[in-house]
Amino acid sequence: MASLPAIDLGIMAEHLSAHEGIINKLNVYHEKATNIELKEIIAFQGNMMRIHVKVMLALINPHYNDYVEVPDLSVYSGNGYYQRDNKHWVDYDNKWIALEAHSTAKLMSNENYISAIMMKDKNARNAHVEMALQQLEAQKRYSEFINRMGWTFVPHVSVQDQVNTYQHFQHMLNQ
Repeated sequence: MASLPAIDLGIMAEHLSAHEGIINKLNVYHEKATNIELKEIIAFQGNMMRIHVKVMLALINPHYNDYVEVPDLSVYSGNGYYQRDNKHWVDYDNKWIALEAHSTAKLMSNENYISAIMMKDKNARNAHVEMALQQLEAQKRYSEFINRMGWTFVPHVSVQDQVNTYQHFQHMLNQ
């Protein structure tokens, strides 16, 4: 891959700067969190982001000519072992860390996907689609943890509101 399109290099340079900040933020979160399961998810995401840095550096390296692949998710978890914290007490630091780390994973997934759409180099594009999907997995793990801890609220509408909305737009099927 001797020469990358300028847009691909620019996007990856921006991503690398963001990764540096996020990796450092995740290190702080990992130190501050007290819930073992949350610490495991944070470590998973941190390891993922470090490997994503390696992938981008390989894509940028003009002397590296092999196809660059994003490793499977199993690489990021180490042995995948963690002890569950069965106390489930509401700890404010764990809550804000989980909510913010979830938002970070969501943002990174979106950024990688949108960047992939703009990229010209097939290898760089494919790698960023895979990185987007992996960040989506981190987001899913945070969501499951947040839901188990009872830190989420999803408002629901009445059946009548859904029926009214359906009836309002149903005419579009007849066009």
